[in-house]
Amino acid sequence: GEQLLFSPRAECLDCARPVPPPTPHELSFNNPLGACPECKGFGDVYEIDMDLVIPDPGLSLRQGAIACWRGAKIQRYVRRMHARGEQELGVRLDVPYRDLSDEEKQRVYFGHGHLYGIKDFFDEITRKSYKASNRFMLGRYRSLRPCPECGGTRLNRRARSVKINGLDIAQAGAMPLSELLEFARALALPAHLADIVKIPMREILSRTQYLVDIGLGYLTLWRLSRTLSGGEMQRIHLAAALGSRLTGTLTILDEPTVGLHPRDTERLIRVLHDIRDTGNTVLVVEHDMQVMRAADRIIDMGPGPGQAGGEAVYSGTLKACVSKSQSLTAQYLRGERSVGGRAPRPGEPRDWITIRGARQNNLQSVDAAFPVNRLSCVTGVSGSGKSSLIIDVLYPYIARRTGAATDIRPGDCDTVDNWRVFHSVEMVGQDPIGRTPRANPASFMDILAPIRALFAATPEAKARRIAPGLFSFNSPMGRCEECEGAGFIKIEMQFLADIFVQCEACGGTRYKPEALSIAFRGKTIAEVLALTGAEAASFFFDQPGVLNRLQPLLDVGLGYLRLGQPLNTLSAGEAQRLKIASELGSRARGHILFLFDEPTMGLHPGEVQTFLECADRLLDKGHTVIVIEHNLDVIANADYILDLGPEGGRDGGRIVASGTPAQIAAARKSWTGKFLKQYLKSNGNSKTNGNADGAAPKKRVKR
Repeated sequence: GEQLLFSPRAECLDCARPVPPPTPHELSFNNPLGACPECKGFGDVYEIDMDLVIPDPGLSLRQGAIACWRGAKIQRYVRRMHARGEQELGVRLDVPYRDLSDEEKQRVYFGHGHLYGIKDFFDEITRKSYKASNRFMLGRYRSLRPCPECGGTRLNRRARSVKINGLDIAQAGAMPLSELLEFARALALPAHLADIVKIPMREILSRTQYLVDIGLGYLTLWRLSRTLSGGEMQRIHLAAALGSRLTGTLTILDEPTVGLHPRDTERLIRVLHDIRDTGNTVLVVEHDMQVMRAADRIIDMGPGPGQAGGEAVYSGTLKACVSKSQSLTAQYLRGERSVGGRAPRPGEPRDWITIRGARQNNLQSVDAAFPVNRLSCVTGVSGSGKSSLIIDVLYPYIARRTGAATDIRPGDCDTVDNWRVFHSVEMVGQDPIGRTPRANPASFMDILAPIRALFAATPEAKARRIAPGLFSFNSPMGRCEECEGAGFIKIEMQFLADIFVQCEACGGTRYKPEALSIAFRGKTIAEVLALTGAEAASFFFDQPGVLNRLQPLLDVGLGYLRLGQPLNTLSAGEAQRLKIASELGSRARGHILFLFDEPTMGLHPGEVQTFLECADRLLDKGHTVIVIEHNLDVIANADYILDLGPEGGRDGGRIVASGTPAQIAAARKSWTGKFLKQYLKSNGNSKTNGNADGAAPKKRVKR
């Protein structure tokens, strides 16, 4: 009969290699024992990106399709190579690269006879990478690709060989949390093993359930944290607080509804109530009306922003706030004030831009069209594919072709029709705009240059032959040498975060005494930087060079910011509006596509109205605005809406509805339509942007 081989030791029966039991360290890509040896646990490696090497496949080889061969040194060789016959080279030189056969493209890449290959070129550059110019060349034409060894899992083969019910840890980490929860619940283990893993399994089920409850069931455990939105990070921290099951704690949340669809906001409110009901205190900094109406108490700060604020104008129950308070927030809660009144753009759109076959992340071959010179909103529940469509596909595709940014790889799609109507594209996202005290609104808005020129033009400065550079805190001529113009001294705290203390030498003014000895209308340069935007507008009332650069700051409602205020002290909403002000003040010519990612983050309803007015100013200049947004005030006032979903993750990535707010509100399968319908009903039909019959303008897609 058949003979079975057994061994008293854990070893391979074929090669007798010992197989010790795995340890947790060997299942972690952050540990050398578990990390993939090829990518060192990062999951991707740098490879030559043919989309960068051949940015325009419509060009032929003779026309210069290979971008890295356009330099003067290699052009001499390329001309000699092109002088040979096509039969000798084995490649047609005057046919667009996209029309070459696969065999010809292989020859272009690997080389063939007298044809110098792209791989040969970069191999030579790599061998001589000790030269800075060659390192720059490699960085320009390489991009990150999934590691061929581990397939992007970041783990070595031994780590991937450990499986539970046929599932290894990499596959478990790539599952949506909702599916992982079901897998863990259905896991049937022998009694002796179930007893051993009882505590870890309880924690896995509990913590995963919390993440699903707050609307993050579409995320995977191994999703990179840098790809998460601010709202997703907030909710993950919230789930961690829930999972700890502490009582008697104070949980403070700053704008937890950022990136949340109104449906998900309802889930968030239920979670906050659960935390409260288990004996904890929850303090939320928030502008969302849904959250305010679900609160037990309201503390309303104001009455205005900046210097005009800093007071608790109301503190008490929600009911009393609505009935008694006269604050701006209370007026919005009562419905006395509302965001809206924006008139739709007249006439039909003159053009449309169309994304075809978008397949990035969870997008399911989406064809999405947006009208030119209109305010469009991209909506949908969290994880439905909004960022994938706009930030990962549309922005890099146009940015690369217009020269706005060439170092980013567009997401997976077939093409974008009619992109040539735009001269440039601007992405206004949620990235911080200042990490140190050195950056400030005056430098960000480029207001300092004309101010320095005014100081240098004073009689005393002319008599002493002082140049404008003396009034720059970034120049050795005028900056304080102790703090190098920062106004603060950074103290490194070893394992703690660095702290900044005011410079004792200059008292925080940033300047040398020589620079502070010159005054313009009685104020030194340091005193001018201490002015708010509104005060500076009055101070420089007859100086158009300064006023023109100050005006966008006032237009977006940031006139209360001091010109020299460090940017790292701004709130997220203030940072967003400062970016918008910078774009409003830009002198760039041509038709620009402006893309905004959650521009109402951190904005009071009154400030949302200001944003809509700023968007109309951009449209008046002939530009196009596309907004990723969940705020119903903005959605209801848009010219056009593209709603993705119906759910997040694998259940999203499709277009649920598109058209005017009236059309979206009538879409039965749209979560956005459900809440928009309630919003329009409670605020009146005047907010329904579009034609009188609610029909969307006819599309005229230029092919």
